[in-house]
Order: sequence, then structure tokens, then C-alpha cells
Amino acid sequence: MNSGSSPTLEVADQVATVTLRRPHHHNRIDPDDPAVLLRHIETVRSDASIRLLVITGEGERTFCSGYTLARIGTHLDRTLEDMLDALESLEIPTLCAMNGSAYGGGTDFALACDFRIGVRGCKLFMPAARFGLHYYPGGLRRFVSRLGSTTAKKIFLTSMTLESDELLRIGFLTDLVEREGMQARIAAYREGLLRCEPKAVSSMKRHIDAIVAGGWTEEMGRAAYEASLQSPETSQRLAELVAK
Repeated sequence: MNSGSSPTLEVADQVATVTLRRPHHHNRIDPDDPAVLLRHIETVRSDASIRLLVITGEGERTFCSGYTLARIGTHLDRTLEDMLDALESLEIPTLCAMNGSAYGGGTDFALACDFRIGVRGCKLFMPAARFGLHYYPGGLRRFVSRLGSTTAKKIFLTSMTLESDELLRIGFLTDLVEREGMQARIAAYREGLLRCEPKAVSSMKRHIDAIVAGGWTEEMGRAAYEASLQSPETSQRLAELVAK
């Protein structure tokens, strides 16, 4: 059976879309894929016209099943962690269009995005403890900081499967849609973002993440706020609103 191909990058209408291309293997991440994904992320970072990055998988069964199990003990290095950290720190908003379930490292791939739209019926399963693996630091940090310690313990310590309704309730999913509604929901995010000033979006994303990480001060927030008040972009947008 064809194992599929490397993740692809497409850019259209100010939206970049990275798609995992191994549907017959649950869109697993093979050893060469993190470097490819990192190059795609850096391409997006360097293109000022892109306002949103969408991460998704091919097919209707699985978004991502994580790193290839047979290679974890021999080929898993820091490249996967570096790629996910780069995705998390991208200046523009990121959205995971979860076309199916997420397992193992695929759960962290989704969580590294700012938003996660799941299709009804998708599931989450974290098997690390079942095969004796202490999860890598960045992944644990993301789960605890974004979902809370109790939820992180349930996911990691019990290896229980979480269904889509629970994923929405605990905040792993930001939206839950029927499969046929996925593209419309992505379009709604795109339209909302395009109405906003890119510099303000980037600045507030950076500050929100810094607050969560404990690396933020009110002085930092005050400086960014006052700088935005003086920016030509804000002046122009306010003038346009007043003129209506």
C-alpha cells in the first residue's frame, strides 16, 4: 500500500494550508516530515501577505496519529519538538482543521495551533504511558498551560479516549462542526481575521501567550497599548469608522 507523501503547503487568498498526506497510515509523521513541516512554517513566516495558517490532514478518518511508532526508539530527535515550538510561536494565527481523530503526537500538533475546529465524532487518545514514554517537555507544557493540570492528567495518566463533545467541553476544540460545515467555519475565521489590523493581531497573540507562560508584565502590555494608539494604522481605521 502506498504510504503517501510528505506534507504539502498551498497558499491562496491570504491563507496558507499545510496538509498531512498519509491517509492510509492515519496521517502519521515519518522521520523526514518534521524538517519538511518546519520549512513550510518558515515559508509562511517570511510571507507578509499570509494572514492565517491552517493545518489539516488528508482523508476523513484521522487528522494525525503522531510519530511513526516503529521509529520512536531509533529516529525520534528534537526536530519534532522544534517544529511544534515554531508552529506555536508563529506570529500569525494558526488553525487546526481536525478532519478526524488525533493520537499521540498528533494531539500536540493540534494543540500547538491557536484554534482547533473538529468534526463531530473525532477522538483524542494519548498512548504514551502505555508504552512507558514520558512525554517531551514542550508537549506537557502545552497541555497543562492550555487545558489545565487535571485535564492533562486525565489525558496522559489514564490513556482514556476522549470523544468530540468532551474535547469541546474541556477546551481542546474551539469549535465542533459537522464535516460538511468545516470549510464554512474556516472561512469565518479567515473573514474575521481579514477585518482586523495584522499588527494588532500579532501583538495581542504574542502578549496573550506571554501571559500564559508567565513572562509578561503590565509594563509590557502598557507599552504595546500606547504604541498602538499612536500607530498610523489605528489612526486611519478610527478615522474611517468616524466618517461612516
